[in-house]
Amino acid sequence: MKADLHCHSYFSDGQHPPQLLVDLAVKNHVTHLAITDHDCLLDYSSVVVPPELTLVPGLEISACWSGIEIHIVGLCINSASQDLQDFVTRQQELRRERIREIDKKLRRQDISGLLECLQSKPCISWTRSHAAEFLVTSGQAKDMRRAFNKFLRPGGSAFVAAQWPKIDEAISAIQQAAGIAVLAHPGRYGLSQTKLRRLMDDFQHNGGDAAEVSYSSINPIQQKALTRMAQERRLYASAGSDFHSLERHWTDIGRFPALDAAAIQNAIWFHPRWNSCC
Repeated sequence: MKADLHCHSYFSDGQHPPQLLVDLAVKNHVTHLAITDHDCLLDYSSVVVPPELTLVPGLEISACWSGIEIHIVGLCINSASQDLQDFVTRQQELRRERIREIDKKLRRQDISGLLECLQSKPCISWTRSHAAEFLVTSGQAKDMRRAFNKFLRPGGSAFVAAQWPKIDEAISAIQQAAGIAVLAHPGRYGLSQTKLRRLMDDFQHNGGDAAEVSYSSINPIQQKALTRMAQERRLYASAGSDFHSLERHWTDIGRFPALDAAAIQNAIWFHPRWNSCC
């Protein structure tokens, strides 16, 4: 089995249609693919999926832990769940309100056109990445990093804090839809080892199921440490590229370190709810 359980299409902050993600997965010999767009429940019935590939229903939810934005992937979800649909609707409202407030702050700086730009795109989830892209293409910043630093991060001239739900709410929403709640890319939140262990403790104590222990750009030391921390908390091991765009040459569908022997013993496909969708 070769599973990529975290990637994004242009319905959130990815750059490509779902069909291209499927085509890349087949090209790269991926057997199981989860398209996990931010706070999106989408119908992929129009996507042509060959028999050698299984699409795993998924999404990625933004949540708050100790004042920090973290992401929780939901896998094997029942997208017909009314509870999850209601939760995602609220998330989308939060996203759009945040972007509207960012747009107001930009207009006060004589920078207009963000909302019009987003309305012309296929994206359903409006993200800060979209705002950063707009700032780059409109000549306000040289690149995405500078756009975030100057405008969109705390202290930036157009920063707006998100009011995301707590992690227990996100976990509950996923599990009420028969899904598996996965802590996404734990090593990317800039936490000390002490805080990272605390995050994983809280995630497990609130009913979380799994943690990503391998993803693009992770190094062997980080992967080994995350695998150990997941095992200590009886969290299943998941993995995914977090692919967004072919322009990001360091990542591709299915390209990330394989789970090591220790992680494979507790891989997410051994979770009791996995067989409900795969």
